[in-house]
Amino acid sequence: MNKDLSFINPDRPNIITSEIEAISFYRKMDTKATVAELVAGKYILVEEYYSNGLEVLSELKKNLLHKYKDKSFQGKRDYRSAFREASHRVLLKVKDNKLLVKKAPHIGWLELLYPEISEFYISFPEVQGMNSSWQWYEKGIEVKTLDINLHPFYGTYFPTRFDHLKLFDKWLKKYEASKEKVIEIGIGSGVLSFQLIQNGFENIFATDTNKNAIIGVEQESKRLGYEDKITLNHGDLFDNCDVIADLIVFNPPWLLAKHKLEEGLDKAIYYEEELFPRFFEQAQKHLKADGKIVLIFSNLAQVVDTESSHPIIEELRNNNRFRKELHLRREVRASSKKTQRTDSRENEKVELWVLSQKVDK
Repeated sequence: MNKDLSFINPDRPNIITSEIEAISFYRKMDTKATVAELVAGKYILVEEYYSNGLEVLSELKKNLLHKYKDKSFQGKRDYRSAFREASHRVLLKVKDNKLLVKKAPHIGWLELLYPEISEFYISFPEVQGMNSSWQWYEKGIEVKTLDINLHPFYGTYFPTRFDHLKLFDKWLKKYEASKEKVIEIGIGSGVLSFQLIQNGFENIFATDTNKNAIIGVEQESKRLGYEDKITLNHGDLFDNCDVIADLIVFNPPWLLAKHKLEEGLDKAIYYEEELFPRFFEQAQKHLKADGKIVLIFSNLAQVVDTESSHPIIEELRNNNRFRKELHLRREVRASSKKTQRTDSRENEKVELWVLSQKVDK
């Protein structure tokens, strides 16, 4: 049963609540001249039509691509950084939870995330992200391994491919040990915990560093009638956890970060070098003697960079804490039969690892 989570406020895009000096952009204005001002550090306020903001961003891409011609990894990274910095100076005004331009999309997050603020400015890219998120939230995402639709909260990672979930489902169907106590690290949109519940697991302690994930899963567990089986905790790894579990489940980020991580979705995709050593050290203290750890992972890092190490293999090779019981792999299929991969990801495989503690003799 969830403890009181009312004190957790969602992470939300930064806004400007004070008056700001900005150049207003209307239809049929000189877009190139406006973007030149934008690149020089000025704020641009989109007026009249929502599509005017799309016009400014399109011209900004052309402007920066002319400057950033280096197609190397670092060159592309520099371009993306410059585009992000400049594009976030393209603003929209919000009043009474609505965008003050014509033909703008309805975005429910404006009311749900900023109920106490009646008027403010927000960057156009943030609005685009919120609009996309709101469409997913309203429409829902069909998860066939659950036979339900999930409605992911803003700023929460959710799966768009399902091969790793099918692998986990296959393993769950054959699991015959105790189903009393489970810990899930990094609950995200709640998919793995919901799979566990549908397969008879009784008590799940689930944690995530992303506050929005905790808020979203609390809402979903109530909607689905699972709230009595999940205890949610906002924290890093095993923070505030006093459970000794039969099973610890972890679907970690799959790529090693080479940049400073931001909170939220960034940490759902990339991991810092110390994440896995910290996880394994702490997991040992929260696992019953005959308990198991299940990790859902991918060889994507090794496909992208052949020099990249595999953190689970490194743990088994270098430490004397766990032994491998099972290692399943599954090819990653294209999301559509019409999709033809042309990149190195065609060699990607998702993995399921089952580890148990080594017993001293």
